[in-house]
Amino acid sequence: MEKFTKLTGVAAPLPIINVDTDMIIPKLWLKTIKRSGLSKGLFEEMRYGKDGQEVPDFVLNKPAYRKATILVAGANFGCGSSREHAPWALLDFGIRCVIAPSFADIFYSNAAKNGILLIQLPPADVDKLLDDAERGANATVTVDLEKQEITGPDGGCIKFDIDPFRKHCLLNGLDDIALTLEKQDKITSFESRRKQQQPWL
Repeated sequence: MEKFTKLTGVAAPLPIINVDTDMIIPKLWLKTIKRSGLSKGLFEEMRYGKDGQEVPDFVLNKPAYRKATILVAGANFGCGSSREHAPWALLDFGIRCVIAPSFADIFYSNAAKNGILLIQLPPADVDKLLDDAERGANATVTVDLEKQEITGPDGGCIKFDIDPFRKHCLLNGLDDIALTLEKQDKITSFESRRKQQQPWL
């Protein structure tokens, strides 16, 4: 998993509440277990019309936001089914951070384990960032995980809270497998001892 330390990029505004995982990545994309190529399916039903053409008014289709790395969204982002393809699709597009008033619990966990920083802020702070994000290509935001600060395009600073364990994992690029491998010496020692004490197993 890629480390998340400090991110500076364009923030795209998506002021929609209850964005569920089927909106993030429709179920037709769940046939694959590959993490690449899913960006085309990200918000597919909002990004494309029935004719397959891009919807010009959708935020990620606008030239200023095509390379957005931060998404500022409405409350209860990531609700619905627990599909891990949702964070995969966001990552494949280039989104490394989502800021919203609240997130669905399972999505929050899945996103963190895939290296996406989710920041929960009071609605007033999210509204300020949404307003900043409306500046298009000038909507450059810096997210500093170590300092737990968001710096807007006008230089204003917003502090955010995060669980210390999740912060540690993101800063060091530790997913569940990497966390387990940190205890490799203890695992090897246990297995060696068990073979000696219980050779029949």
